[in-house]
Amino acid sequence: MMKKYLLLILLTAFSIGSFAQMPGMSAQQANIGHVYGKIVDSLGKPIEFVSVVLLTNKPDPATKQNKEVLLKGTVTKANGEFSFDELPIFGKHKLKVSAVGYKTLEMPIAFQLMMNGKPNPKAETDPAEQMKMLKNLLGGVDKDLGNIKFYEDSQILQGVTVTATKALFESDIDKKVFNVEKNIVTAGGTAVDIMKNVPSLQVDIDGNVKLRNASPQIFIDGRPTTLSLDQIPADAIEKVEVITNPSAKYDASGGNSGILNLVLKKNKKTGYNGMVNAGADRLGGGNVMANFNVRQNKINLSAMAMTNQMRSKTLGESDRFSDVDGIKSTIGQDVDSRMKGGFLFSRLGLDYFVTNRTTLSAAGIIGQGKFNPSENIDINTMRGSVNTYSNRISATDRMFRMKGMQVGLKHNFTRSGEELTADLNYFGGKNDGSGLYTTNYYGNTNNIYGTQIQKNLSDGNNKFLTIQTDYVRPFGNKGSLEIGARAQINNLKNINENSIKALGSTAFKNISSATTNYESRNDVYAAYISVAGAYKKVFSYKVGLRAESSKYDGKLLNTNEDFNNKFPISLFPSVFLSKDLKKNQQIQMSLTRRINRPNFFQLIPFVDYTDSLNITKGNANLVPEFTYSSEISYTKSKGVNTFIGSAYYKYTDNLITRFLGQEINPISGKTDLINTFINANSSNNYGFELTGITKPKKWWDLTGNVNFYNSRINVRNLEIASTPALWSMFGKLNNNFKLPKKFTVQLSADYQSKTNLPISSGGQQFGPPSQVQSASQGYIKAFYSVDIAIKKTFLKDAASLTLSVNDIFRSRYSVQYSEGIGFNQTYSRLTNPQMVRLNFSYRFGKMDMSLFKRQNMKSQQEGMQNGMQMQ
Repeated sequence: MMKKYLLLILLTAFSIGSFAQMPGMSAQQANIGHVYGKIVDSLGKPIEFVSVVLLTNKPDPATKQNKEVLLKGTVTKANGEFSFDELPIFGKHKLKVSAVGYKTLEMPIAFQLMMNGKPNPKAETDPAEQMKMLKNLLGGVDKDLGNIKFYEDSQILQGVTVTATKALFESDIDKKVFNVEKNIVTAGGTAVDIMKNVPSLQVDIDGNVKLRNASPQIFIDGRPTTLSLDQIPADAIEKVEVITNPSAKYDASGGNSGILNLVLKKNKKTGYNGMVNAGADRLGGGNVMANFNVRQNKINLSAMAMTNQMRSKTLGESDRFSDVDGIKSTIGQDVDSRMKGGFLFSRLGLDYFVTNRTTLSAAGIIGQGKFNPSENIDINTMRGSVNTYSNRISATDRMFRMKGMQVGLKHNFTRSGEELTADLNYFGGKNDGSGLYTTNYYGNTNNIYGTQIQKNLSDGNNKFLTIQTDYVRPFGNKGSLEIGARAQINNLKNINENSIKALGSTAFKNISSATTNYESRNDVYAAYISVAGAYKKVFSYKVGLRAESSKYDGKLLNTNEDFNNKFPISLFPSVFLSKDLKKNQQIQMSLTRRINRPNFFQLIPFVDYTDSLNITKGNANLVPEFTYSSEISYTKSKGVNTFIGSAYYKYTDNLITRFLGQEINPISGKTDLINTFINANSSNNYGFELTGITKPKKWWDLTGNVNFYNSRINVRNLEIASTPALWSMFGKLNNNFKLPKKFTVQLSADYQSKTNLPISSGGQQFGPPSQVQSASQGYIKAFYSVDIAIKKTFLKDAASLTLSVNDIFRSRYSVQYSEGIGFNQTYSRLTNPQMVRLNFSYRFGKMDMSLFKRQNMKSQQEGMQNGMQMQ
């Protein structure tokens, strides 16, 4: 009975569709066919990113001969599957499967039109017979091709490897992925230079990165890191994953900031291959990098080392007016800052393919660096009616040594998409430094009448351990269950001694009130569950819940005071929804809750007098901040064109931010301006972002991004005036031109309108007084910059030479204005304008394509599989 009803529905639907067409249109145009299957290698493992096209025969009006034309095309998903629907059920088709390193496969496709259980050849051309056949099509419109074995090409390629060009942008349900390994402007630079060319990211003059006006967390290969962006070489980065609204899978810490996950290059091609880079810049800096990879049977070994000699120059000026204890003063400063130093970074990795489904990985990272910042500041002070002049010379040394270890296990079960991963990540480092701050005071005759010298000695260490395990099990139609647990343990120790040789004194005196020696331990324990699925292939969802608890124990070593706090278990839900629309359109929505806990440096209520012109102290009364984020985005793709539009809103309760106020200076005993941390009442941040990726010509790639946003911090709980809400705009444009003779040109530009100061994430910074401000106390004036690079490849594309110029118009001039109780200040700087770099690169090696089948690219991208299944 049910079959009769289904037959009736099918006949009715077909009749309506036929009558809705133009008169005379036959049933031959019925597009109700469905073909699907799975591409696997000779061992039965799914293969991703395989090109699958469906061709059909159509008469050529000019020649009157049949010819093959493209009907539909796609690439296989992470599980090797492909699907074509709305296909004409009459006629003959051909399936063509191809990929680099594999033999092209072709197979005929035809829907078998049955009459009494036997094929009816007349139905191919006779409309009357076609109508008779409709009642027998219930089992014929769906054609399951099963597992299609795809065999590798055994040819060995000598010399340079030829690979497919990756898309510059990939979209996932909870992140955006930007492939940056082909970026030539950043050749020879650091990760900071990479960020300048990633849409959505803003980089200020100090190299601080902002994601929607907040400092994001930095991950490497899916795990938090203690490395800063200027310690990571640009040439080691393959892609940047921008996660504006992290799901329950990720650490809930970070408050209103997102996550930047840097995926490092990992080459697992069989055989041996490698690359050597070398470069220099106009200030005398230089870099050398080499990586080598060898794979044989079940072993893959990779090594990478890089050294970078850095030179930097900043010129600036500052004007500050203050009214403290009824005494009005004006301070003007001319600043000349220089930085000289370098670092070494190296990584050794080993992968052991135990079986086709189980992989063990281990990697070690070591690095060290030494930096010598220096600064010369001319200071003119008008206090009341007295004018004085002084000069401060700062000479500092900073050194760090770091090491890390990564151990991982991944097991793929027989069920496609089911996997278990376990990871242990350890990073540790030591640092030490010294600083000598000499201030000479001049009289009316420009002679030095007195000198004050401040000495600072520091050292410390940190240990960062993360243990995590994740399990994914698919179910139903593109559904999956994911669970995981994570423990993070961070130990920190800091010794910071300050002493002063005051005016008229002949000896240094230790300043106990400005000496901050402490050690702390911060533990975070978490577990999460996430469920993803799809409905009728057009609607996808991913919902999760994360539970976290944390505690910290700290001790001030010079006073033996203990500081302890334990935060109870908090729940952090996340919801991601995605709906596929017609014509390659998609709409997504997300809702999350996150936390930002105050760190020990922000909590200790003692003064950091490392820089007498930038005094900082903590606030023991700080409480965690909670952020509620929502985002909705729209994506449309057509050929080489992609458009992304997003609107977002973030609300933060008890926002932790810097604040400059008047307090007693423990050194002088007088009222002074001191930086501290506060809980603002709340903050609001909302806006919309537009990104376009296109190819106007075959030789021209164009990416544009613009972000309009409004931000405001409410500090009514402090009974002071807040900076008014301000609409701002940030725009970025990136062009790549492929020219004849194997030349490539990249031209990029960005523009930042007037904007509120970004929310500070804490930590020590150097510079003139009051450089570090709360977003509630000031703004940054508008600026723009333009970068250009030209690249020439030669030696059969094995070698390349790249010349780049950053800030070619010297326009990246940062001007900050801030004000608060008893002060206002304008501070302007220009760093490394018109920086010229020359970089050389050479690739070498031999690759055997026959073992590509052992690749499991998914193991390099945590969480990528669920996102691929959502599409």
